[in-house]
Amino acid sequence: MSFRLLSPRIVELLHDSALNPGELQGRAQDKSLESTLARVDNRLAYGMIEDEYDLAAAYATAIARGHCFNDGNKRTAFRSMNAVLRLNGVHIKWNTTEIGDAIIRLAQGHMHDEDLATFLRNHPQT
Repeated sequence: MSFRLLSPRIVELLHDSALNPGELQGRAQDKSLESTLARVDNRLAYGMIEDEYDLAAAYATAIARGHCFNDGNKRTAFRSMNAVLRLNGVHIKWNTTEIGDAIIRLAQGHMHDEDLATFLRNHPQT
């Protein structure tokens, strides 16, 4: 199966659009966005991604836990996940509180990407 993927530049633009005035812009000095996104590429290469939900969850997990930005990592994880879903034909109707809680649990390691993929599959599409 062929998927539409996100480039580091697109993720960076999604990040920049997620920031509020006064928040720290840019990447964290000791983290690499390219290395963070390579985790997704690795999962693809090893056949660990079966559908667009797995792909979106892999992006969200890598970005939320990679902490490659100074601020807004969880928001960037959500925006990247949503962008991947939309690029691959899935449009989910979000409950803001529910998805926010899921991304926080994901970032804290209380939810795995497989669990997030299942969560996404079970949500109504628009």
